Amino acid sequence: MTAARTSALIDFLALADRLKHIERRGETINHSGNPHGTARRENSAEHCWNVALVAVLLHGDMPEPRPDLGHTLAMIAAHDLVEIEAGDTFAYDEAHLLTHAAREKAAADIVFGRLPPDLGARLRGLWEEFEDNATPEARFAMACDRAQGFLQGVIGTGHWRDAGIAEAATHGRMNLARQVAPVFETLIATLYDRARAGRMFRE
Repeated sequence: MTAARTSALIDFLALADRLKHIERRGETINHSGNPHGTARRENSAEHCWNVALVAVLLHGDMPEPRPDLGHTLAMIAAHDLVEIEAGDTFAYDEAHLLTHAAREKAAADIVFGRLPPDLGARLRGLWEEFEDNATPEARFAMACDRAQGFLQGVIGTGHWRDAGIAEAATHGRMNLARQVAPVFETLIATLYDRARAGRMFRE
């Protein structure tokens, strides 16, 4: 590896570190011995790690032929890097969703353009594959992403209620994940049961 390539990789990893400071809407609770705990918003880097863990845990329950796990994990690692420039868009923020695709495309030009051309093309390709949702790996990654976001709401503070989101508004988004494989149907149905029991949606 040349000195210039090494330097470019270090600079990109420093840029990627900013993902740790992009807040999402879901909250995580630090109990630390306190049964009530304190809540803070999850960040996008934590989200990506948790999505990867979901993929590792559920991969064995996917029907044959299973998606390639290594390729799926690479896609998960890349799928939210554009948020370094575009920020996170809340899934139920209709106004911001109108500009979401354009903002993320512009962000992709900036973020992936910071890499050497071969690596920039590789990561951009992974991001585009995730967004297109057309391959088995992309559908698996998408389902893990949706399941993790929903899980975070359930184990956090039920941010849907605070945001005025009724259960029905979540169905379209979550049904795409539920249809990927029976394991997602089971997991997400159980999460819905817990969310209802906790009165986490707007009445």
